Amino acid sequence: MTEKNVLTGSEVIVQYLIKEGVKYVFEILGQGCLGLTDAFLRHKDEITVIQPKQEMAGVHAAVGYYRVTGKPLAVFTSIGPGATNTAIGLADAFVDSMPVLVITGDTHTHMRGVGVLQEVERHRDSGFPRVLEPVVKRQFEVAHVNQVPKVIQRAFNIMMTGRRGPVHIDLPMDVQCAGTTRPVPDPIKRKTEARIHPDPEMIKQAVKLFMEADRPLIWVGGGVITSEASDELFEVAKFVGAPVLGSMMGKDAFPNDHDLFGWATGSKGTTVGLELSRKADVVLAIGTRFADESTCSYKKGVAWNFGEGENDTRLIQVDIDPHEIGKNYPVDVGILGDAKVVLGDMIKELKEFYKPKQYEKYSKSHFFKEIQNLKKKWFKFLDEWRKPELEPVMISVVLKEVREFLDRDAIVVTSSGNVQAQIIQEMEFYEPRTCITAGGFSTMGYSLPAAIGAKLGQPDLQVITLIGDGDFMMTMGELHTAKQVGKNIVIVVLNNAGWIAITDLQRAVYGDEHAYATEFEDKNGSYTPNFADIAKGFGCWSRRISKADEIKPTLKEAFSQAGPAVVEIMVNRDPRYSGSPAWGWWDVPIPTYMKEKREKYMKEIEEEDLS
Repeated sequence: MTEKNVLTGSEVIVQYLIKEGVKYVFEILGQGCLGLTDAFLRHKDEITVIQPKQEMAGVHAAVGYYRVTGKPLAVFTSIGPGATNTAIGLADAFVDSMPVLVITGDTHTHMRGVGVLQEVERHRDSGFPRVLEPVVKRQFEVAHVNQVPKVIQRAFNIMMTGRRGPVHIDLPMDVQCAGTTRPVPDPIKRKTEARIHPDPEMIKQAVKLFMEADRPLIWVGGGVITSEASDELFEVAKFVGAPVLGSMMGKDAFPNDHDLFGWATGSKGTTVGLELSRKADVVLAIGTRFADESTCSYKKGVAWNFGEGENDTRLIQVDIDPHEIGKNYPVDVGILGDAKVVLGDMIKELKEFYKPKQYEKYSKSHFFKEIQNLKKKWFKFLDEWRKPELEPVMISVVLKEVREFLDRDAIVVTSSGNVQAQIIQEMEFYEPRTCITAGGFSTMGYSLPAAIGAKLGQPDLQVITLIGDGDFMMTMGELHTAKQVGKNIVIVVLNNAGWIAITDLQRAVYGDEHAYATEFEDKNGSYTPNFADIAKGFGCWSRRISKADEIKPTLKEAFSQAGPAVVEIMVNRDPRYSGSPAWGWWDVPIPTYMKEKREKYMKEIEEEDLS
């Protein structure tokens, strides 16, 4: 080997990332990734290394970037605890089908099994990769530097084709530093950009069934966003006159202020969405999993009425993953394919063989008027339920004030808790890739790092994260990262001094007297840090407020800052106002010693249809 044509394994990876157009990587340096870090130093003008303060946060930040751009980033860690810290971030990405490349350092290949610093070897030499195996789409354990060029291009192919997801590469320290003469692959020659096309006969069947419906409904998930199929979705909905309901991951796939938007169904649903979904005669479901929260734990007649009976709702299910089709509900037409292509083919079929239900026509129909009436009732309920005069302010009032302040294309980031549930129920989104939330894994600690990634991806848009105090404390150290990045991200901490979403769940399911171990207290009673003061310690602009009329002026000042800004809002803890009413149903088991509640619960679960 001559010196000029030899690259280390680390250099191969860095140069390939540059060829793929990767602008940023997230890395916490340790002895297990020294070789990788030095390779980045050699290319520091072409790719930027960002230092999260916990590896999980690095994964969330990479996912946040992907969510707003459709382009993946990479995360690098050392061996041992650094690698282990990626598990929650990877699980979140895996459940939500988000691509991110995670490369973890590992023991030198010639020292595997001896128990070097941070090696896990009692069951299997250098056994750490098995920890991540269930939460990645594919895993590679590299044993020789000559494998690196092929592994890195395969990793990108796997992440970005079919049902997307995270990939893990286990890269021993000696492989990082060893040399190879094998060339860095050309990404263009090693992957396909083709989309999966559906069976034309299935398209014909689906369109025929959908056009025969009296109460058609479209239910969309994150697959529509990933496929960038919002335009096609809009055209199909208008052609048929079908209301569109969005899951947590699909909420921003359709403009929420359109007459045909039907809000959400399920345990975090609205009166609008639940009424429409349970009374639909044909449902077109696109890129969605029918998980328990969106189905009211499969209790028939609450969210959906699918089944094989004569009067049951008919289901057309579209998904890029055959694993999902028919998994939780029987389908009348199951279509394997990319959402954008499937909807495009449906549009062609509709235009060729059917007349559109033009707005002038469907807006005069009884069904359309019913949709508008349901929405009016929902908005009336929200207006009457909100109490802007309360101090501390209600979360619902905060969301209203924030939405009125933000630009239409502002990016809002949130994660598990009351804030997320109420955003789904109450907050409007108008553009795809603007509602960024932890979905099926319901991860806490997601919001702040994901917002950092989102701002890196869309630096010219407003980026705001709405986050509970418990959630915020899990990754509060990422204020340091946000300050290093130096971009204006507005972090709104809704502080109710506890895990109040769980307090509310305890009260609702077990009774008021069973609310326990969820409120933050010390010997003097309720306890909370002053997050505004903490933010100042990080060098961030901050304010602490508690009144409705303070919100918009404070946001104006926050968004005028050059760097990150923290707005701490003290929110109401009164059980009447701490969260939002639960209109759906969720299967939360009741202990046998709560005899009456247990008996009622057992009758309820008999109505769950998991056939």
